[in-house]
Amino acid sequence: MKRMLINATQPEELRVAIVDGQKLFNLDIETPAREQKKSNIYKGRITRVEPSLEAAFVDYGAERHGFLPMKEIARDYFSEEARRQSGRVSIDKAISEGLEVVVQVEKEERGNKGAALTTFVSLAGRYLVLMPNNPRAGGVSRRIEGQDRSDLREALSQLEYTDNMGLIVRTAGVGKSVEELQWDLDYLTHLWSA
Repeated sequence: MKRMLINATQPEELRVAIVDGQKLFNLDIETPAREQKKSNIYKGRITRVEPSLEAAFVDYGAERHGFLPMKEIARDYFSEEARRQSGRVSIDKAISEGLEVVVQVEKEERGNKGAALTTFVSLAGRYLVLMPNNPRAGGVSRRIEGQDRSDLREALSQLEYTDNMGLIVRTAGVGKSVEELQWDLDYLTHLWSA
């Protein structure tokens, strides 16, 4: 069984760990004086492509450049030649320095390492999570089972949104009408297009 351990004994630092027995799943260290960037969305520019790491470094306005692994780059950003190619594409053929990208911070900066970034942005609403550039992703939260799951799949099929977006129904969406889900979706799409 997973447990959350919180250490708030020091006023300048809050530590939260998620553990299962002796196994550590996640550790977050929050410093109130430092601005949190996780989940923030930025427009950045690729400053260096590193084929040996299969990653790129992105200047998104922070002190250190962010780290963008190849698997976190949407095909929309690939060069025309790389998009036509089937199979695996090397990072130096797919993207180039100077390319502007919209990125989301997945992991905060730690020590001398920059933040981990992704181009697969996700916007969380009250009942839905919108993934505006990830059409293959989506569905119903894994925690929802049985009749609720099939009801939400039916409701999801009735929502109006463009094909280039993905949606996940959150657990808070259980028992909500199609209209309530559509309202949340409209809010998220408006937020994305703003």
